[in-house]
Amino acid sequence: RGTDVVKAIALGAKGVFFGRPIFWGLSYGGSDGLIKLMEILRDEVESTMMLTGRGSIEAIDASLVTPMPALA
Repeated sequence: RGTDVVKAIALGAKGVFFGRPIFWGLSYGGSDGLIKLMEILRDEVESTMMLTGRGSIEAIDASLVTPMPALA
């Protein structure tokens, strides 16, 4: 999910890995399915950036992430 990519970058990641979605894309339509998967992921990242007011990857920072309180 694009939101997970943005969260990872906000927490300091320089890149992200994903495995299963690649296989889903390949099984859906071979290389064309993989290209479609990457387009969907890119669109989700761009949408998340727009919704958070970030115009570039460099503008993504930790202020986008709110830590959860500890469970009792």
